[in-house]
Amino acid sequence: MINIMIKNYIKIALWQLRKQKMYAAIKIGGFALSIAACLLIALYIKDELSYDKAYPDADRIYRVIATIPINGKLMRGNSLPAPVAKVLKLNFPEVEMAGRLMSSLLLPRAGSNELRRADNRQNTHEEGFNYADQEMLNILKMPMVYGDRAHALTEPNTLVISKKKADKYFPGQNPVGKVMYLNNDITKPYKIGGVMQDFPTTSHLQYDFLLTLKGIEFFPGEQTMWEANNYDVYVLLRSGTNIAEFQKKATSVILKNYIIPRMIAGGAKDDAVKTVEQFSFYMQPISDIHLESNDIHDGLLHGDIRFIWLFAAIAGFILIIACINFINLSTAKSASRAKEVGVRKVIGCTRFSLMKQFLTESLLFSLLSFAVGILLAWILLPYFNTITSKSLTIPWSAVWLIPTMITATVITGILAGLYPAFYLSTFKPVNVLKGVVSTGSKNPVLRNGLVVFQFTASIILIISTFVIYHQTQFILNKKLGFDKNQVVMLQGANILGNNVKNFKDELLKLSTVKSVTVSDYLPIAGTNRGENTFYNEGKAKVESGVNAQFWRIDNDYLKTMGIKLMAGRNFLPEMSTDSQAVVINQTLANKLNLRNPIGKRITNGGKIFQVIGMVEDFNFESLRDPIGGLCMHLGNSPSIVSVKVNAGNMENTISTITPVWKKFSPEEPIRYTFLDERFANMYADVQRMGRLFTSFAILSISIACLGLFALAAFMAEQRRKEIGIRKVLGAGVQSITKLLSVDFLKLVTIAIVIASPIAWLAMTKWLQDFAYRISISWWMFVLAGMLAILIALFTVSFQAIKAAISNPVKSLRSE
Repeated sequence: MINIMIKNYIKIALWQLRKQKMYAAIKIGGFALSIAACLLIALYIKDELSYDKAYPDADRIYRVIATIPINGKLMRGNSLPAPVAKVLKLNFPEVEMAGRLMSSLLLPRAGSNELRRADNRQNTHEEGFNYADQEMLNILKMPMVYGDRAHALTEPNTLVISKKKADKYFPGQNPVGKVMYLNNDITKPYKIGGVMQDFPTTSHLQYDFLLTLKGIEFFPGEQTMWEANNYDVYVLLRSGTNIAEFQKKATSVILKNYIIPRMIAGGAKDDAVKTVEQFSFYMQPISDIHLESNDIHDGLLHGDIRFIWLFAAIAGFILIIACINFINLSTAKSASRAKEVGVRKVIGCTRFSLMKQFLTESLLFSLLSFAVGILLAWILLPYFNTITSKSLTIPWSAVWLIPTMITATVITGILAGLYPAFYLSTFKPVNVLKGVVSTGSKNPVLRNGLVVFQFTASIILIISTFVIYHQTQFILNKKLGFDKNQVVMLQGANILGNNVKNFKDELLKLSTVKSVTVSDYLPIAGTNRGENTFYNEGKAKVESGVNAQFWRIDNDYLKTMGIKLMAGRNFLPEMSTDSQAVVINQTLANKLNLRNPIGKRITNGGKIFQVIGMVEDFNFESLRDPIGGLCMHLGNSPSIVSVKVNAGNMENTISTITPVWKKFSPEEPIRYTFLDERFANMYADVQRMGRLFTSFAILSISIACLGLFALAAFMAEQRRKEIGIRKVLGAGVQSITKLLSVDFLKLVTIAIVIASPIAWLAMTKWLQDFAYRISISWWMFVLAGMLAILIALFTVSFQAIKAAISNPVKSLRSE
């Protein structure tokens, strides 16, 4: 009996689907689009939330973060002094292991190199290098393909390579014990100590080469210094450790026994007092690093937990909009179902059985929508991967996929169909058969409210898209204080060794070249950095130090980068005293209270430098941050040669530079990038977010318009006789169109009023992440509102005009 009833429900549902093809297509199409969007967003969120959870002891691994006062502000940073890891391991029983990586902010020191096997003369450019303690392999319990993990980095001049790179350089071989050279330096061979499995894609650590820190000292005394912050420190804590208590104890012991005594011995008593009051350690769970490091400048590419919540909310909005379409159309079409309900109740059908019938229809729509939605998600996945910079796949073989989809189908179908089922089953047969229930539009409050909600969500996304787009354009076109155009960056020039000066001279002979500089300290992310503390001469013991970047450049750097010299002079190589001279920026001069800095002397690490020039401030970091202090001195940092070229055919210019490179490095292919492209890549996340918002806005407005189109068609059908009478009495197409359109435009106007302050608050909050940002202008709201009105008007007018030009005889024939 039950099976017969279910079959009957399904037959009626299929009959309704065939009977109302347009409405069915809109219901299923809108649902399918929203389901596809939700599935793609769910895959994205799942991927983001899975970061750094694959390590066996992930719940006990922490990155050590220090909160320190810098230039009057509290900053959270991951770069710590070299001895911190050793002190934590020796002094605290809670610490099972402690290890270090070179700080990501300093990775240009190790991030990329020219690499070759000892028995091969051809170098290959490789990225993904870092220095690491042996303990890092043990903390992460890195799976090894070859070699013993416990001893892979215990000897000096050893490295561990990933399986991917082992297959590339030693296919089918066990490379442990083999020798490789970095940057053609045959005086320092590296022996392979092991081959590790590739880091998971969902890891904030993405390295293919780990160079041992055993026996390494980057400058004299560096491994015992507390004044140089060069390392990321990770700890494996014992089970049951009270994290809050451990943080307090670690802060107190390291301050009291190490940092403060060194500061007082150096004469920085005032700084010591401030440090005691404001310094603290924070143990950041490794699984939080990817999404919850928004206020930590760690030099890593990571996500943002706020975007996860935002995308989840957008997915919810899109799904709700599709459900609203279903509810709107179901209740609006109530008149056409009223007689059916009345007749079925007269012949004995109960309200509960009617609800089951309508819920069956809803579940059928949901099932079809999920099937189409999954297909759409599969089709759209490559595009989604492009705009999110991911490599997501639909996990067809995952055991949870089918049960999750079935559960979601049932829940969505029930939620979307519950109100229509409840509403339609309440019709009284006496009223229905008397014709009292004549239309589904007599009580449109709920339906109107749902339309307002749809367009409110869509308009918020449209306004957000405008703001993000204009902020992106502002960033990419802002005057930065340097000229990023027509600059070719030649990579891997450190393999030229002492020939880099001769290479530069040869390039300057080319007619297409304006100037050349040799320096890997450049005003874009991913190049060298050097944070230092500066004092006015003789004031180190009585004044707080000023933190600033300390860059090694050559005498052509300012010219090549288009940096304006405001006072003093540039470096002159022929002047031997310029080896102790520096050029500073306006910000550093202000922070050191140097009104006339030329000729003044400043100190750093006990060395005295004379200021010979001051440059205009330029943005050498992301526009998310204000311009910091900068001190430049003559020095050697030769891994990048930047070439300022004449405007013209860039392809021809590169063709003239290439033979010069081949002359000095015949076995190494030329590699180059463009400064403006590298600058744009710094804001890839902002551009990606803009593309996402644009896609979501188009999707949400499309789904909303599908519902509006169907509602307009229904309203035109319900007022068919009224329109016929008006036309007979002389009403024109324009007045009929206005009659059917004005109510919908009122709803869109209400949505604009509601959406505008919400969008303003959300985008104001988002823009606060940028030190340099646009102002949210009134025209953005006006334009978004006009766009929404035009879209709604176009959608409704199609049906309105169709009704207005119809023959009134057909609509009045039955009267």
